[in-house]
Amino acid sequence: MNPLWNTFLLSQQATITLTDTDFPPAADSPQARLFAPVHLAVLTVGGNDAATLLQGQITCNIKDISENQSSIGALCTAKGRVISTFIVIKSGAVFHLLLPKTLLPTLHKRLQMYVLRSAVTLTDNTDRLCLIGLHSQIADTSPLFATEQQDGLIRIKVSRTEQRYLVIADAEPSIAYWDQQRQQHAIPTSSSHWHYQDILSGLPWLSPETSEEFIPQMLNLDELGGISYNKGCYTGQEIVARTHYLGKAKRALYLAQCSNTALPAANSAIVTPTGETNTVVGKVLQAALAPDQQRCLLLVVLSATEQESPQLSLDDLPPSPITLLPEHTL
Repeated sequence: MNPLWNTFLLSQQATITLTDTDFPPAADSPQARLFAPVHLAVLTVGGNDAATLLQGQITCNIKDISENQSSIGALCTAKGRVISTFIVIKSGAVFHLLLPKTLLPTLHKRLQMYVLRSAVTLTDNTDRLCLIGLHSQIADTSPLFATEQQDGLIRIKVSRTEQRYLVIADAEPSIAYWDQQRQQHAIPTSSSHWHYQDILSGLPWLSPETSEEFIPQMLNLDELGGISYNKGCYTGQEIVARTHYLGKAKRALYLAQCSNTALPAANSAIVTPTGETNTVVGKVLQAALAPDQQRCLLLVVLSATEQESPQLSLDDLPPSPITLLPEHTL
């Protein structure tokens, strides 16, 4: 984390760990919330061949990305399994990849393999650039991943239904932006709540436990605009295209909830009873406690044939039933 940003957050009464930033609870229900999502990292791809490298390796179309429109995307193995998802942001001559910090070394190493003699630089800017989350109540009809860049700030809309934004900037403009939002009565909030909102928004962030487990369609990347079927070849493209043209993926991403407040681990099994045994029909992608601390919210990758099953549960002892939420396909 940027040292100046770290010092500033501490002055705001933040408690900072490697994966979370907590603030004292607000006395009143805020109109807007501020977050410091320290679990995210920024990998910057620069150089004259940056766009060419990314176009040949990731699922989204780099030509569709501009300073006004970012995109979700993924890097896959040759077998079409997603190594990491990320948000791709164009800023001047470089591209920022925003992803979970736990997958930064893996993504960095894998992209470096393809650089060879290309004019490309890969830079971990996590300790230079600062990240702010904003959940606003001001109406905004702009599309998912719409992007604004002004006064040293990059702001990306990260929800289709809520006014949620990620802001990227150096430390000084980040501090100024935070102070401006505080003056407009935005309240600093734990980044665990931001994670909960990401799950509600259906953003399929991966972890080391779920890396290389799923093809892009199982993560609903096509529905989020993160797969181009006409851009040409990229690593894993043959498998991804075959799934698209031969029919739907056998599994898809669903939103679910569970009354168990002990969060299930990423990639833990979801089962349904088959006679005297249980059959694994899906996996947990992400989990977060609801704000009321009485239930957990889940993103699950589930067999499409099991979406109507009344007996889905986590594979623990005793089994914890899970319920797909009404709008269960994100």
